[in-house]
Amino acid sequence: MKTIEKFMNYRFLALLFVGLLITSCSDDDDAAPEEEEELEVITNVTLVFTNDANPMDVVTATAVDPDGEGIEELEVQGEINLAVDTQYTLTFEILNALETPAEDIGEEILEEDDEHQFFFSFTNDAFDSPLGDGNVDTASDPINYNDMDDNMNPVGLSTTWTTPAATTTGGTFTARLQHQPDIKTSTTGANDGDSDFNLTFVLNIQ
Repeated sequence: MKTIEKFMNYRFLALLFVGLLITSCSDDDDAAPEEEEELEVITNVTLVFTNDANPMDVVTATAVDPDGEGIEELEVQGEINLAVDTQYTLTFEILNALETPAEDIGEEILEEDDEHQFFFSFTNDAFDSPLGDGNVDTASDPINYNDMDDNMNPVGLSTTWTTPAATTTGGTFTARLQHQPDIKTSTTGANDGDSDFNLTFVLNIQ
């Protein structure tokens, strides 16, 4: 009798162990993998400088990715040619032309503005406002942001630029879009997060 009882006990323990093992494996299978933040697919970027005194006066500069999601990056097309002594508002047209119709990535950035920020660098003192050389090197340097996220941190889909009376030929202007999910604050900079794009144009002010 004792032998039978021992056998039943061992059998019960074995069944219990198998049950626990199956439950553990099932829980592991059910655990959802962590979602990875993906960079936006961007094939076309247009910088649009609109003369605040004359909205019909618009200067554009573009960059295009010739092979979509392939190995090539966005390629700058043309230069930025601004007039002297003029105030402009800079906005962006950002598209994923692989979709039909083309997907407006600007709308996505606006919806996720707490995860994105534009940073800028340019030839030192090329503008009367902002002064300096931009905020790519130091995030606290002046840029005239016109838009803020819900946390009152800058975004950069709209900025203001005032050119001086002096001319600039062969300068540079860089627009850099950083993707900063869960880390964007008032002090995060151009090296925090991942770059959706980093474009440098020749800048002429004449």
